[in-house]
Parts: sequence; structure tokens; C-alpha cells
Amino acid sequence: MFGAVHSQDDWIIISPMNKKVVAIGLDAAPPKLLNEWMMQGLLPNLQSLRMGGAYAPLTNLDYFKAETPWTTFLTGCMPQKTGYWGPVKLQSGTYEIEEIGAYDFQPYAPFYALGDRYRVAAFDVPQSTLSDRVNGIQVLGWGAHSPQTPSYSKPEHLFAQIQNQHGEHPALHKDHGSWWDCAYINRLHQSLLEGLKRRVDICRSLLRQEEWDLFLTIFGETHSAGHDLWHLSQPQHPVYPYRAEGMPQGDPMLDVFQAADDALGKILAETTDDTSIVVFSGHGSGDNSTDVMSMLFLPEFLYRFNFAGAMMFVPDELSVDAPPLVASARDQGWSEDIWERRYVRNPVERLLRSHLPKKFHRYINRLFAGDGRLATSQQLKRQGQAYYWQPAMWFKPFWPQMRAFALPSFSEGYIRINLAGREPNGLVNPESYDQLCAELTEQLYLLVNPRTGKPVVDKVILTRAAADDRDDRLPDADLVVKWNDVAVDVVEHPQLGRIGPVPYRRTGSHRAQGFMIAKGPGIEPGSTLSAGHCVDLAPTILDLMGAPIPDHLDGKSLVKASRHAHAANAV
Repeated sequence: MFGAVHSQDDWIIISPMNKKVVAIGLDAAPPKLLNEWMMQGLLPNLQSLRMGGAYAPLTNLDYFKAETPWTTFLTGCMPQKTGYWGPVKLQSGTYEIEEIGAYDFQPYAPFYALGDRYRVAAFDVPQSTLSDRVNGIQVLGWGAHSPQTPSYSKPEHLFAQIQNQHGEHPALHKDHGSWWDCAYINRLHQSLLEGLKRRVDICRSLLRQEEWDLFLTIFGETHSAGHDLWHLSQPQHPVYPYRAEGMPQGDPMLDVFQAADDALGKILAETTDDTSIVVFSGHGSGDNSTDVMSMLFLPEFLYRFNFAGAMMFVPDELSVDAPPLVASARDQGWSEDIWERRYVRNPVERLLRSHLPKKFHRYINRLFAGDGRLATSQQLKRQGQAYYWQPAMWFKPFWPQMRAFALPSFSEGYIRINLAGREPNGLVNPESYDQLCAELTEQLYLLVNPRTGKPVVDKVILTRAAADDRDDRLPDADLVVKWNDVAVDVVEHPQLGRIGPVPYRRTGSHRAQGFMIAKGPGIEPGSTLSAGHCVDLAPTILDLMGAPIPDHLDGKSLVKASRHAHAANAV
């Protein structure tokens, strides 16, 4: 099929017509759970797409799996090439942590920056930035989970126009709270459902504006639901039996995914038969096995490893058996709860804390502040530190005195070696780097969950071949600790003792597994494609558009072989 005929004096060019693609991401949607719900008939639109198209299981990096998937998808490049490992960055030559936000598309542009020939609409893509090289419209930060980008658009007036016509997303920057807080959970549940209704209206309106070569949008609601509603949905989660009175009835996470399925059907009703459809998730979700481990247990482990006999966080009692699960409802948030569980050496401070109401504890923090103490979240907040709430940051005053310390994290455990010649107060000589990495790895493998007796560490990954490897594209962490995919609230080490139990933070966290469903001309209905990677999504979409696939992309089209096989069978 051919499109318009372009004439210029004595020559004529006949160019092929662009192929239309609508791509919809279900952020952090767990493929195993989606498959179960589809089999039960609970997600009819997604099931219809799967039966009418091709399905591909996807994988991603099994480390940095919360921080890198969207940049990998948007650029079609692995983080080893872009050098982007997440929004948290250690400033070179310091012990300071900065928030850098989303990847700036330098030097790698978003895959849909295709020049004048292709018209693109990108709506609410998370962890992205506006690109001058995109021909069309871009609207970012409307309702994405952790957008890592401002609420803005190209053209500039479009964001305000959408807000005025359809309203703001009620969960934007408000989808974080305590799993035991009934008011928060109910508010989140309703906000996600309402957000999906508004998202449908916006997408349908944008689709009716013109026939886009690519229409791309992401449902952030599935991500938020997976974090904070997981324990109300999945019976295997340790706090599932502790459903508090006043929580939403039924399965609120399923409610959100069914609303997303309904939204999917309404949006796709705006498409024509010659449009290729891609529905995908670049990573999934499961029981939260990372928050407590990376944000609290790893920094405490390293503190004890560095300072023999010292500890900052201890259980109320030490006994042969692990103490009961911390499942009682609390008025305060997770970080505040953790702060109250730290070890207080000063007997006067202990006395005041035990007798004064908690509203006065912030003043006690100031009264007893000084050297040799954890940095309080209030201190860090006053200093403008974005991650003041992460316990890993509370240990920051000790980093210059430690051979290795934990960086703030949203997924795996990240360990930085305090290397001489690289860190301002480096204590580890380059000649001792490999030995220390090996020692830390050996000790980490000794951590167990006393409730099961099983190890909590799956593997420890070295990110550098040698101490002097200073490639700017490497992550800040020298060691990455990948935890076993089990929710853990207490750990023990044979020499360093017990840490915990503490309350869980978010009840759901990420997995490296995702999926893709592609339906359209030339794609065999009901087929299963070979397993792919998140980095394959960009070239797959470009292939379906009939657009050129840049050489620098690290992935491949997952549908090319399927289309060729379908065409051969048709003949």
C-alpha cells in the first residue's frame, strides 16, 4: 500500500504509508498473576488481545530492576550504554547524595524521536523527559507513579488544557503511605479507580485528534496498586491474615486491574482494524523482598560489620525464637516507626522517650543530637536531602569512617566501597579492594531469616572488574545484593546478631519479569513468541510502525519472525 505522491519539478517519490501503532504499558503488572486472572475470565479485554495476537514473556535486569526499566524501554539501550542506573546519584568525589530525576536523553533520544515523517503522541510516560526531536505531542507527569519528571507538555499549553478539561489525577504524588493505615488505603483505592476513568477520557480525546503513527501511554495505576494493595490481594503475603477493620472489602488490587482492563477496552475501541496494538509491562511485581532489606537491614549490617560490637537497631528482646511479626496498626509512618526502634545508649534519653508522648520526640532528637549519632530525618530534610526518610541515609555521618556503606535504594542492596583515591576519606587501598569485596560477599551469604532458617541473599554482583575502573557509565555501587524473592522482616547473622523484626514497608515490590502482547496485521492470533527482553520493546514497536530501527538500539524486534511465518502460512 502506498501513500501520497510527492512531486518536485521533474521527479516523483512514492513513499510507503506509515503503519499505525497504539502501545499501552501496564506499569509493573505481574505477568503470572495477570495470566491467572485472564484464565479466570476476570480480565476479558486483555484475554481477547492475547487470543487474537501474539504473547511474549519478557525479562529485565534482575538488579536495579526498579530504577532502570523505563529508561531501557524509552531508549532501547541497556544501562551499561546509557550510564543511567536510577534517579539517586552519589556526587563524584563526595559523600553527598543527589536526586537527578529521569534520564535526560543525552546522548540517546527516546525511540519515538523519529523526525518529521512520523506523528507521535506520548501521554504520561513515567521517568521520561520532553524531547525536542519528537514530532507530535508529549504530556508527562499527569498521573504516573514516581514520574521523576515535572508535570509539563509539548506544546506547553496542552498540559493545562488537559487538566482543565479532565481534571488532575487524584493519586499523583499521593500514592505512598502505610499499609496499616485504613484511611490511606481506602483513599488510594478510590483514587486509582477514578484516575483510570479520567485517563480513558484523555486517551480517547487524544486519539480522536488525528491518526497518530504512534500513540503511547502508560497506566501508572497498576504500579501503585502493586505496591500498597498487594497484601490485601495475595494470601501468601505474611500480613495478609492481619486485614484491619475498615480496609476495602474484596480484592482492591484486582479492582484496579479490572478497571485497567476496562480502560484498555475503551481506549482500543477508538482504533481501526489496520492498527497494531502492543500491550506490555517491562517489569512485574511480587511480595516486597527489597524495601526492608535494602533500606534498613543492609545499612545496619554494614554498620555492625565496620564497628565491632556496635549496633543502631535491635529487637525489643533477644530470644531463641524469632519474635512475633510486627502487624499492629500504628498512627505514624514506616520511617517514624523505624526511628523509634533504634538503640538508644543514653539512659536519660531512654527515660524521656519512654515517658513523653511521641509528639515530643522530635525535640528530644534535637536535644541529644551530636557527633557519633545517626542523622535524623528532620536534619536531612532541613538540608534539602530528598531521601531523608530512608534509614540508609541516617547512617551518612558514619560513611567516612566505614570501609563500605549502603547507598539509598528502591530495590536491591547497593554497597559502595570507601576507596582511597576515589572517596574523600577513602579507607580501603586499591590493593585490598578485591579482598574486601570477597569478604563482604561471604558474610552476606551468612544472613538468614530466623523464621525459616533460609538465606536471604540470592547473589552478590560485582559491578567493576577492578578497583581502578572509573567508567562514568558504571553504577555508584561496587556490590549489588540481590535478595531472595521472599518478604522478610527479621534477619540474623552468626557473628553480627539479629536485626529486627520491624514492620514491612510497602507490601509489594518489583520483579524482573514482564510481558508483551502484540496484535495486528501479519501477527498470528493465539501465537507465543520466543522470550524477549524489555530492551526489545522499542525495536518491536518501530518494526510494527514500519519505521527504521537505529543501529544503536540493543534489542531486536520480537514480531518480525512471527509476521514472516504468518505471511508464509497465508500463501
